[in-house]
Amino acid sequence: MTVAAPAAPVAVAEPVSPAPPRRPVRPGTSPVLGLVPFAAYVLLFLALPTVLAVASGFFDGDGAFTLANVAALGDPVIVATFANSAWLSVLTAVVGALIGALACYALVGLEHGRARSLVDAASGVLAQFGGVMLAFAFIATIGIQGLVTVWLRDTFGIDIFAEGAWIYGLPGLVLPYIYFQVPLMIITFMPAMSALKPQWAEANLTLGGTRTGFWLHVGVPVLAPSFFASLLLLFANAFSSYATAAALASQGSQIVPLQIRTALTSETMLGRENLAGALALGMILVMTVTMWAYSLVQRRAARWQR
Repeated sequence: MTVAAPAAPVAVAEPVSPAPPRRPVRPGTSPVLGLVPFAAYVLLFLALPTVLAVASGFFDGDGAFTLANVAALGDPVIVATFANSAWLSVLTAVVGALIGALACYALVGLEHGRARSLVDAASGVLAQFGGVMLAFAFIATIGIQGLVTVWLRDTFGIDIFAEGAWIYGLPGLVLPYIYFQVPLMIITFMPAMSALKPQWAEANLTLGGTRTGFWLHVGVPVLAPSFFASLLLLFANAFSSYATAAALASQGSQIVPLQIRTALTSETMLGRENLAGALALGMILVMTVTMWAYSLVQRRAARWQR
């Protein structure tokens, strides 16, 4: 005879009380407090030195107000210095932007594997590889007694310094500047290149379009604002660079940062230290216009990256 097992007690569901209404989240003071260290850093090491440097351009050595330093910005030597900085920045920005954009185009074809991660990491490091280290690397490579220079001279009879030691002048800054401009372009332009959706290319092919037509009517118009925004960023980066130029060009003041150094340290321009403040004012004006244009272009480029 089979004995039926006792029935298991049936669990009675407890009545679920309705969830209390959520209170609207109000912005507290914690996020604002998190910005205090950064704000203090910007204030102490950027804003305050900038104000003091610019203000010094309106006073002479005795502390009296004067516009002589600002008027010196119209001096032909100072104008030529700004022109040198401008063409050096434009040249290296354009070359760096073109090479960097081509590198980004090549990287888009790679999957997110080891090769792309390696390029991303190398770009992040090389974009900051400036100053004395970069200057020494170029001197050891293509300096007057550099490895490549001696190899070309002894093997092929090619003397790259037959016309003079150009590496220690303004032309010698072109290659080092391009060296750190290209990885910076990869860092800034790669997100825009990666934002190109494959569906757009598929739609173009579905509608009978060609690959060239896709780039002419879709790819280039979409990427153009990001490209020009990156180009302006490269221009600002080159215009404000100092350490590499100071390490390579030990003689002369061909660009504005070196002219500021000369005004502060030269023994032949005594009493003109405050001219550095007027030069800094000129640089700030150039950078302000550049960053204003950058923000306008970047705002347009952001439409395609949402």
